[in-house]
Amino acid sequence: MLEFFSIHKTQIISVTVVVAIVLVLHFLTNTLNKWLVKREQEKYPGESPNPFNLIKRILNALWLVLGAIALALIFVESDKSAVLVGNFKLIFYLGIVSVITIVLATSTNMWFKKSVRTKILNNDDPTAYKFLRYVAVFAIYFTGILLGLLAFPSLRGVSQTALGGAGVLALIAGVASQEALSNLVGGVFIISFKPFKIGDVINVSEGMTGTVTDITLRHTVIRNFENKMIVIPNAVINKEKLVNYSLGELKCCEMVEIGISYDSDVSLAKKIMQEECEKHPLILDNRSDVEKKEGKPLVKTALTKLNDSSVTIRAWAWARTFGDAFMLKCDVLESIKARFEDAGVEIPFPYRTLVMKNEMGEQPIGNKHGSQTENI
Repeated sequence: MLEFFSIHKTQIISVTVVVAIVLVLHFLTNTLNKWLVKREQEKYPGESPNPFNLIKRILNALWLVLGAIALALIFVESDKSAVLVGNFKLIFYLGIVSVITIVLATSTNMWFKKSVRTKILNNDDPTAYKFLRYVAVFAIYFTGILLGLLAFPSLRGVSQTALGGAGVLALIAGVASQEALSNLVGGVFIISFKPFKIGDVINVSEGMTGTVTDITLRHTVIRNFENKMIVIPNAVINKEKLVNYSLGELKCCEMVEIGISYDSDVSLAKKIMQEECEKHPLILDNRSDVEKKEGKPLVKTALTKLNDSSVTIRAWAWARTFGDAFMLKCDVLESIKARFEDAGVEIPFPYRTLVMKNEMGEQPIGNKHGSQTENI
């Protein structure tokens, strides 16, 4: 046994040193991960520690792989050690690039999230920060991938071209579809020209009305009033004619329309609609000072349409916001219907007249199936 140790003394010491270094690195990685998670949760409360746990797993796997290569270097012949040294350097480089990329992307993402929350608390527009967050994180991961490709000689030319400047756009244009690029450009246009921002209530088309919750590189997310998320590609929403209820003045005019029968009293119906709208707590006085002096009514009513079996009465009711206007309309429709019933104002409904043919009556003289007949 002593002879074995004396012969392989150098190898045993080397193995012991390698194993000790791997264990120390493993311990330091776990300790550093716990400290980082605690610090980041204090700085960015509510954030998930998953990225830091991923970094810990990558580093621990890296130490094991490098340790295994180092152990193999102890026992292989010198003419074969060059290959192991090359693999050691390659794996070490890829591991460090991966960790640095994840750390930078995670830190950038958390900083932007904190900035967005600060903007919201200060009642500022967070749209640009939300969009730039996706751009920055994408750029970091993209650069990390290109740096990783530099380790492979066959792909080094592509990486150097892409990192050269204009090659980045050329590479993206070569691998991305036209639709993806149009969505990206559409997102840039939305952030630049701001037809809407996060928190605005917009109407894109029939059935797609809600609050903008996010604008990404590819799509815009809208939460409708049923609490469902509507995802619209940026290229599509840029082509649509949309209504932004939060752009400019927030006050909104709601047109309350009800049809009454031709036999009903139009003046009475207009009076009832005006009274019900004016006494609603959400009504907004939008009259100018001149109109107030002239005694113009708070709510204007008029007969706007003559239909087949009804006439349409419209009331123009103003509210402070689009949401208040919707609630006002729902409430006054119910109260107006009740007042109409008490006052005898009829809201018509469709009538159908059935004509029954009397087949037992007199028949015309002539050919039964002919086109010419003669009546008696």
